[in-house]
Amino acid sequence: MKTLYKVALGIAGLVAVSCTKYDPLKFHVDKPEEIALQEEIDAYPALKSYIDRTAHPKFKLGAALSLNPYVNKTVMYRLANYNFDEIVMGYEMKHGAVVQSNGNLALDNVENLIETAKAANIDVFGHTLMWHSNQNAAYLKQLIAPTIIPSTGGPSWDLVTQNNFETADAANYESNQNAVLSFTAAGAGFDGTGRALKISNASVRTNDWDAQFFVKFSPTVKEGERYTLKFNVKADVEVSFPTQAHTAPGSYKHWDFFGAVTAGPTWSTFTKEITVTADMANSGAIAFNLGKFATSYYFDNLSLTKYNPVGNVASGTDIIADFDADNLGKTYPMSSGGSGTVVTDPKGTSKVINIVGVQTFPKFTVNLPQGRTLANYQTLTLDFYATGSTGLHGQGMRLGINGGTMAAYPSASSQGSPDGDWSRGKIVLSLASLNLTSEQKKLSSFTLEVGSATGSANYYIDNITMQWKMTDIVIEKTDAEKKAILTKSLDTWIAGMLGVTNGYVKAWDVVNEPMDDGNPYELKTAAGRATIAADEFFWQDYLGKDYAVTAFNLARKYGSPGDILFINDYNLEYSLDKCKGIIEYTKYIESKGAKVDGIGTQMHIDINSDKNKIVEMFKLLAATGKLIKVSELDIGLGGVKTADATKEQYQKQAEMYKFVIDKYFENIPTAQRYGITIWGPLDSPANSSWRAGEPIGIWNEGYVRKIAYSYVAEAIKTNLGKK
Repeated sequence: MKTLYKVALGIAGLVAVSCTKYDPLKFHVDKPEEIALQEEIDAYPALKSYIDRTAHPKFKLGAALSLNPYVNKTVMYRLANYNFDEIVMGYEMKHGAVVQSNGNLALDNVENLIETAKAANIDVFGHTLMWHSNQNAAYLKQLIAPTIIPSTGGPSWDLVTQNNFETADAANYESNQNAVLSFTAAGAGFDGTGRALKISNASVRTNDWDAQFFVKFSPTVKEGERYTLKFNVKADVEVSFPTQAHTAPGSYKHWDFFGAVTAGPTWSTFTKEITVTADMANSGAIAFNLGKFATSYYFDNLSLTKYNPVGNVASGTDIIADFDADNLGKTYPMSSGGSGTVVTDPKGTSKVINIVGVQTFPKFTVNLPQGRTLANYQTLTLDFYATGSTGLHGQGMRLGINGGTMAAYPSASSQGSPDGDWSRGKIVLSLASLNLTSEQKKLSSFTLEVGSATGSANYYIDNITMQWKMTDIVIEKTDAEKKAILTKSLDTWIAGMLGVTNGYVKAWDVVNEPMDDGNPYELKTAAGRATIAADEFFWQDYLGKDYAVTAFNLARKYGSPGDILFINDYNLEYSLDKCKGIIEYTKYIESKGAKVDGIGTQMHIDINSDKNKIVEMFKLLAATGKLIKVSELDIGLGGVKTADATKEQYQKQAEMYKFVIDKYFENIPTAQRYGITIWGPLDSPANSSWRAGEPIGIWNEGYVRKIAYSYVAEAIKTNLGKK
């Protein structure tokens, strides 16, 4: 009972307490500042939502990204579509990503990108058609590499003469007065590349040969030789015209040489192989008879090649002279007071040459076998007999090229004796040791000097032989050939890329980073660089200063009439001379007839960049009257990595983003504002190839907005929002 009483009292107490009114404690905990700030940043709407499209219908707010995350519709796909008007690929629309090792264009990814962007109603900016980096440099170098005929190659077709008419060099062609020569415009040559030779005949002539065009070559053709003539041809009307063999232009030899040529208003390729007949022999010019039609004819990429049955055989021995076919008493003309007469071998029945001289080296010419040059040989071997009334010293031979002595005589391996006996000797001269120049190696003849350095000399010489071993024959392409080849490759690349993007991609960086940092008024060049990256190819070193003219003209040719074409470079805010340099180069491009719509300034800057220079750059660019685009804006913390970044540095970054945007709108007139592209929307990962590990973006790597986002939003709102 006592226990129950106590329990009852406890329950009554609980009831009494439960009926008492609850009075909560009064206290407040402030929200952490960082969380409050992040909530404010996250409350901002999409960046592009601030743009008043009525007042600024053409302005583009862009972002750079990679193709795969976008077409696979990852978070980046949603971020880009939500915040930006335009996307640009950092790599996937460049030469190196598209051009394959065989020259084919892999454009499936680009087509997929276009379809994905089109469905999302977001624009794509083209980056970039011509640059020195991110190129398939291996393929381009292969195109212009020397032709190498290996030493085991066998028969070959050797070039006799050629002309692609890209330069004023007319050494191998001419015409008579009725066939007027000129050149087409650039781009009007065969296949739309380069220029062609234009030959105009004003009226129908009495004879077709009254208007003639001549192609000259040397040496002249010999009976039995085989030649192939090849060229591209067209005419303003349908024509057919013959070819004649001439010993020289205007000196008629035979009525037919390479047959008749037919042509019409579209380009065709003429190829004809012939075997030289006795009627054609000793001709050194091809005449094209153009007088039958009053029209203009066009020739391009002309070449004449000769069949070489010897080819590039690995090794062998040639008899240069054995004198057996000579008549006794024949005299070889020599210099330096010597003479050479064919006589009977004193030690046998064959014929030899007897050379007599006094302290001299008489000379005679040695012609190499057809198709050979000195580059093919390693040694020269001389067999000889020697005798004299007294002991002779210093017998030997020398090799002379173009009048100069290339090697002193070596010591003789045999000397004559006073008793009239003859002994046979051999002297081997190494051509490899002579360090011949490239021009000397091309020679097909040389002078051989045989004699004595002291006393009188009386030599009997027989069986001059050339022992040789072929090296690989390297045929370098000329500068004009390289230019024509690369121009055609550039045409193929731009035509292919614009073929799949035309109609949707309406703006392009046509030429990227042309100006040199050390010489900001000059173009970049590979010359003088210690190293060249595997993906670097400096088009301008081969196409010259007009390389950008060619690129802009091709972009106009294959694009749409309303396309906006930019030239783009970096460090324009760092080096005002570089900014002035690209402005001057833009003027040069336009002076050559191409049209440049805009100039892009990349602006890869940091929180310490000179603000005064940024303002001055915008003023210089605005003065051009061109469209101006901030094409690749990202802002670092002065080299500080993400792990070490401070709150104060992020604040300065945000302020710099706003400063750049504000000053762009303050200094670039409305009609010249193309837009601003954020090159690194996200902070750069540590393994990135671009500003690795730097917090350059307005989102961090986890897609969380940074304070820079709010400053960019405020800048857009201030400058592009409704007033």
